[in-house]
Amino acid sequence: MDKTPGGYASIDAYIADYPPGIQEKLEAMRRTIREAAPEAKEIISYQMPTFYLNGNLVHFAAFKQHIGFYPAPSGIEAFREELAAYKGAKGSVQFPLDQPLPLELVRRIVAFRAEENLAKGKKKTAAKNREQQ
Repeated sequence: MDKTPGGYASIDAYIADYPPGIQEKLEAMRRTIREAAPEAKEIISYQMPTFYLNGNLVHFAAFKQHIGFYPAPSGIEAFREELAAYKGAKGSVQFPLDQPLPLELVRRIVAFRAEENLAKGKKKTAAKNREQQ
């Protein structure tokens, strides 16, 4: 296991710490997120696999009964009706381990969040440019 004293050193290390069936689901989440936001960087944040693009894009994590997905409150709100079948909270949703992952929905949520974060980045850059003039 590739853990630093404070936790996991990489998403690979995080995934390797789980049984094969869970690893498959975590890899499917990772692949789907990467395909939806190829420019995002993989990091560990809050001891969870995280994709970063002008700030945290999404997190995901394995639990005893579910895979947690954390697309921020805006990602949950934008897809509220489609996520209604799952337990969740303001910025998270739980995908039960005994059901197939809704990967197409995950892909669309990640694409939404990527657009949101890229727009936020453009606004910050424009503001910085105005300050420097």
